[in-house]
Amino acid sequence: MTIIKTKVGRRSFLKTSAAAGGGMLIGFNWLTSCSAISKESETVAYPNEWFEINGYIKIGDTGMVTIYSPNPEIGQNVMTSMPMIVAEELDAPWKNVVVEQGALDSDAFKNPQFAGGSLSIMMAWNALRMAGAAGKRMLMEAAAKEWGVGLDELTASEGVITEKDGSRSIGYGEIASKAVGIEVPEELELKDPKDYKLIGTAQKNVEGPKIVTGKPLFGLDFKREGMKLAMIQHPPAFGMQPKDFNVDEIKAMPGVSDAFIVDTTLEKPQWSDVNAFNKLIAIVGDSTWQLMQAKKALKVDWEKVSEPENSEMHEKKLIADLEKGRVGGSRKDGDFNAAFAKAAKVIERTYTSPFMAHNTLEPQNFFAHVTDTSAELVGPSQTPQALKDSVVQLLGIPAENVTVDMTRMGGGFGRRLYNHTGIEAAAISKQAGAPIKLIYTREDDMTQGTYRPTYRSVYKAGLDEDNNLIAFSARGVGLPEGPIFPNRFPAGAVDNYSAESVMSSTNISTGAWRAPRSHFTAGAEQSFLDEVAEAAGKDPIDFRLELFDKAMNNPVGEKYEYDAERYAGVLKLVKEKANWGTEQDGVYRGVAAYFCHNSYVAQVMDVVMENNQPKVKKVWCAVDCGILINKEGAENIIQGGVVDGIGHALYSQLTFENGSPMQSNFDSYKLIRNNQAPREIEVHFVDNDISPTGLGEPGLPPAIGALASALYKATGTRLYNQPYASNEMSLNLG
Repeated sequence: MTIIKTKVGRRSFLKTSAAAGGGMLIGFNWLTSCSAISKESETVAYPNEWFEINGYIKIGDTGMVTIYSPNPEIGQNVMTSMPMIVAEELDAPWKNVVVEQGALDSDAFKNPQFAGGSLSIMMAWNALRMAGAAGKRMLMEAAAKEWGVGLDELTASEGVITEKDGSRSIGYGEIASKAVGIEVPEELELKDPKDYKLIGTAQKNVEGPKIVTGKPLFGLDFKREGMKLAMIQHPPAFGMQPKDFNVDEIKAMPGVSDAFIVDTTLEKPQWSDVNAFNKLIAIVGDSTWQLMQAKKALKVDWEKVSEPENSEMHEKKLIADLEKGRVGGSRKDGDFNAAFAKAAKVIERTYTSPFMAHNTLEPQNFFAHVTDTSAELVGPSQTPQALKDSVVQLLGIPAENVTVDMTRMGGGFGRRLYNHTGIEAAAISKQAGAPIKLIYTREDDMTQGTYRPTYRSVYKAGLDEDNNLIAFSARGVGLPEGPIFPNRFPAGAVDNYSAESVMSSTNISTGAWRAPRSHFTAGAEQSFLDEVAEAAGKDPIDFRLELFDKAMNNPVGEKYEYDAERYAGVLKLVKEKANWGTEQDGVYRGVAAYFCHNSYVAQVMDVVMENNQPKVKKVWCAVDCGILINKEGAENIIQGGVVDGIGHALYSQLTFENGSPMQSNFDSYKLIRNNQAPREIEVHFVDNDISPTGLGEPGLPPAIGALASALYKATGTRLYNQPYASNEMSLNLG
């Protein structure tokens, strides 16, 4: 049993008010408002009227419950899992729940309202449970008062309150109006996880039917009467900006109503305002086809503002800065130099990975309607509050007159953490004097920047005469951020240890990419550990478990980030489920395990050779993310992470010549195809009562290390440089 406080000092997290249709509204500052309510329900009648209050769960007089999902939906399925948490504590039947996307409202919402860092569930866990438990408690108190009985004589389940002796029962909708005015208790009792009925089950995506039937959900679907379309042309290379263009000729073209240079430079940019091209050419008109023809007719006078860079320059800079660059974070345990000097075996390897694009299926887009006194923005953003703050700064309009509504996103992966598209839309709308929807082409997006940085890391290990790991060092550099996490594994497990993350510089704009830094570091680190285990003559899983035993029983240093027991737990689980150690002819196995974003994932990957080419046959995944909310959604997101990790490790690469990216669409930037994905991905979750953590990112990083190790077994070649398919060998996993 867990007791949670609903007040801190004088600050209350909950409140109630009457609903016009006779129901009760349970408000709490985690969820946000939304005006669009679906009238589809297969089980209960739709209430006559909803009383709309910002940031509320609504219980209608028919027993229907509307739960607003607060965080942006980028495919991580929070629109299903977050309402499930509320419904569990409320004891509302899931079949009677309507889920809607909440809008941005910083007054009602006291916690960050964003999608990123696999934090949505972890940060919302207590608040969502609190809201559901408060609603159930107040409904039961209303029933107790109505019947003249004690609260302890009642029970609630599936939207019905019943006397324990079975004599009377009443539905939530029938008693909801009489619960209005009942004070929220200062403490609430939450369910014991063993009593969960909904949490941990497999539930379909609540927006699945709308997605497969093509209902308008995404930013590209949004339309507004009188709306114009807009497209942009940014410079052809980093370090350039437009000086002038053939504006009169462009404005005279069919379907074009306006064309101009727009400047979106902010005096005080936020971290989410990453943009290499603040000065752009904007074209406004009637259709995307007409605007694309106008873009082709552009004749621009570009001017250079900084030196262009190329891929050869990037490689030289990484090599130089790896040795002498500015260290952004480090850890040192023991005397690793002395330990290496006396080691019987020393293994040293270098790993690299290029710039990568995000490649969201839905290209960048945003709607904006800016007037002299207000601004309305609608579109896909992982950080809507940051977008609002930047638009307020750009336009000088009071914050209370700026609104941001979130649409579902056709992919995020970190790309939509950065709000330049929304800011550009606002600037274009203001200058054009009309509501506009800005739409990027695929080429606009892939050449704009905000790429995943390029990385280079050197790993070194020393073994004694008994093949024990006595020294370990890792030093990594990136443009611009270094990839090493000094306090992650194997920190705490090696007596003599050194880790340094080195910073560099570039004028190419970069940003977070799914599992930032972890996706590269996991692949490099886990591949290296596999090679060290081979040099030590040890099974790769047993070798890792030895290190975790050291971290658990005799840890080195004051602290490290991970829980060694949970880390070892996923390795043991995947070892069991994959029947590790059993050999099959023609099957080549790789293993990897990684901790990031507060969750632990281990994977075993089986590769077979078909027509002299490797093919990923099956992947086993073991996951410890604490309490599992929606089993189906969790399995899907881990499976997606595995496919994503394999595809990007094999094929993804952006190269540059004179500041210009050489890949601008999927004809030159290869992605994994359906027939190249694993034939089967089996996911197993650790069963525990630990508060839940995230899953959007942790499933991807270990896939890279497991793939590299399996391909080594299949081909006899170790892989050090991504993309594996173009740099290391002829690979085409079809």
